[in-house]
Parts: sequence; C-alpha cells; structure tokens
Amino acid sequence: MKRRQFIKRVVQTGAVVSATALSGKDVLGANERVRVGLIGCGGRGMFDAKLMRDVPNAEFVAVCDLYPPHLAKAKEWAGTSAKEFKDFRRLLEQKDIDAVLIATPDHWHAIPTVLACQAGKDVYVEKPLAHNIQEGRTMVEAARRHNRVVQMGAQQRSAPHYAEVARIIQSGELGRVHFVRIWNYTNMFPNGVGRAPDSDLPEGVDWDMYLGPAPYVPFNKNRFIGTYRWFWDYGGGLVTDFGIHRFDSMQQIMKADAPVSVTASGGRYGLTDGAETPDVVQVTYQYPGFILSYEACMLNAHGAGGRTPGNEQPSEGFRMQRKEMSAEDATASHVKNFIECVRSRKKPAADVEIGHRSTIVAHLGNIAYRTGHKIRWDAAKEEIVDDPEAAKLLARQRRKPWALI
Repeated sequence: MKRRQFIKRVVQTGAVVSATALSGKDVLGANERVRVGLIGCGGRGMFDAKLMRDVPNAEFVAVCDLYPPHLAKAKEWAGTSAKEFKDFRRLLEQKDIDAVLIATPDHWHAIPTVLACQAGKDVYVEKPLAHNIQEGRTMVEAARRHNRVVQMGAQQRSAPHYAEVARIIQSGELGRVHFVRIWNYTNMFPNGVGRAPDSDLPEGVDWDMYLGPAPYVPFNKNRFIGTYRWFWDYGGGLVTDFGIHRFDSMQQIMKADAPVSVTASGGRYGLTDGAETPDVVQVTYQYPGFILSYEACMLNAHGAGGRTPGNEQPSEGFRMQRKEMSAEDATASHVKNFIECVRSRKKPAADVEIGHRSTIVAHLGNIAYRTGHKIRWDAAKEEIVDDPEAAKLLARQRRKPWALI
C-alpha cells in the first residue's frame, strides 16, 4: 500500500494549520488545571511525569500500564483520586483528561497517539516518535486533522545551550560547516542482555496486549521491560534510542530537514547475547552541502573492565569557543513547554513534524544497515528511490485488531 493510501485510511488530510498556533480547543487560563493521563508507568514515564506535575496547575488524574508493579507504584504516586487502567483505550475514553503522556515501548507510540488525537487530547510522546516512518507520518496527519498539540520527548529542543550552539553555527562564526560527526558510546560488555530462554508470564501481564501490532512470539523477558529496544519488532537499537537525540540536535543546528542518501555498516561484534540490533554501527548521511557521520558502540573506554557509573570530567584542553554554557538535562523545561502549549495552543518546541523528521533520520540509518544498501531518499514524497526491498521497511504489517493504524 502506498504511503498516501495508508494515511487516507487512518486520517483524512485536514486543513492547513498555522505555523504558530493550533485551533479547535479553547485556550486555557494560566490558573486552569491541565489534567494529564500517564500511559506507560516505567522508569522514563515516571521521570517525565514527576517533572510534568511540578509545572504549576498540571495534575495527573489517570495512570495506565499493563505491568502490575508499575501500575501500582504509579497509582500510589498519583494519589487516591487518580483512576488506574490496564488498557490505554479505557483511559482515552475519560472526558476529564486534557492531555496524555505516552512513555511506552517504541512499537506502542503511534497507536495511542493517533487515538488520543481522535479523542481530542493533546500528547507528549517519548522519542523516537514512531516505530517506523509510515507510522510517524500518520501521527503528524492525526495531530493536524484534530488540531492537537503533540510534542516528542526531544528535550534538547528546550535546552538553552543547544540554542546557543545553533546560533554560533548559523551565524557563520566558525565558517561554513561541511562535515558533522556525532556519536554515542555506552557499555554492556560482555554479556549484553544475555540469552534468556522463553518462560512463563509474570503474574497479571497481558502478553498479547504488550505485543500489540508486533508479531506474536512466546514471552521472553528480554523482549519486555528495559531491553525491548534491542529487538527490531519493538525498537531500533542504538540508532533510535540514543541517536535520535543527536540527529534532532544536528538538524536543528544545521537547519537541515533530511538527508539525500544514507549508507551504514556494523554488526554484533562485542556482545555475546541474544539481541538483534547492532552493538557497533556507523552511518554516513549525505545532506545538501555537508556530510554527517554517526557512530555508536556498546563498548567504551572501560572495555572488558566493566561499566563504571558516574560522570567523567575531562581536562580543560583547548576550545575554539570559550563561552560557558549550562548543559543540564532539559526535560523539566521541555515538559513545561508542552503544558504551556496545551494552554496557549501554540506549537511546542519539538512539534510532531519536527519529531517525525528527526526520527526519519534514525530509521533510514537502520534501513541502510539492515539491507546493506545505499539508500536514496525522496524527502518530499517520503519514499525510498528505486529500492523495493528497502521500501518494505518504511512500514510493517500489523496484527489484528491493530491493523487500522
């Protein structure tokens, strides 16, 4: 099915939306409460939610998770008046909810977002925006058709130091930039996620619901909480988990929208586990006017010596730019920006279209890696040029009843 046909089945193309504001909902006053529902109550979901509740006049009135321990902790945190659900669809039926925070595994980003937009609720959804490129475009179309504020969790968009770097580069102070290098290094040596056998379900878990649109497989703990992202059915490994932040910042700083071609290489070289995504990967993107090199590895300077928690403080060295900049995590500012936009109906810092374009970069890298092909990208049509095999990875078949999204 062509991308346009797919989108038409889900959401009909809506009217043009202003570049600065969204319509369709009354602007809330500064003292009116924004009532939020949390979908996905794991570590990142609770981290985001706690910061969002710190925003004046934001409150969580419902929580949802299919893993009972997470749901119980979230309910205790949210308070006795908050409703609890195992099925996000029931949460979306609640009329007293203005917005939802979605922090589920990647393969569960698109469907709740689209249904939330249809239900008239604004959405803060964690990165990457979607499991594949076709889902991402569907999310954009849903947000526009239903006039929803949809923000991706790319918190660096709300960070002053990234804005300052963008100013420096775009001002020409460093001259014209023709080569950009970004990277991520972590350490899971030597066993990674291990090789867990299939096993019985944890008590109270609806495994079929967890898999959702993904193919059915027996329960395996490595495909569940925390490590799902290393399997193609649910995530995209290093490139979509860590790389998405770097790609988004690069496109912001370089004022770039999309590459024209992509090549990649890598493999599972260092870890002896059962994961599928590469533990070493290098991706080269050609943009109009510059080259981007991205590299990621699950082995770092600690090597076989293991993983040491903490923050490394390098020596001063020589810097081209000596201006001091704050570099703390910007999630608090990012969730505040979202709540403010729910009230004002302005577009947020990491609007769904921005999130989609940055997530495309990550997905194209994985497609190049998985096929071994040089990918040529038509950004206007959001199509891979003259490569039917690679084009199949722009979307995927979804299990019923989730085929509608």
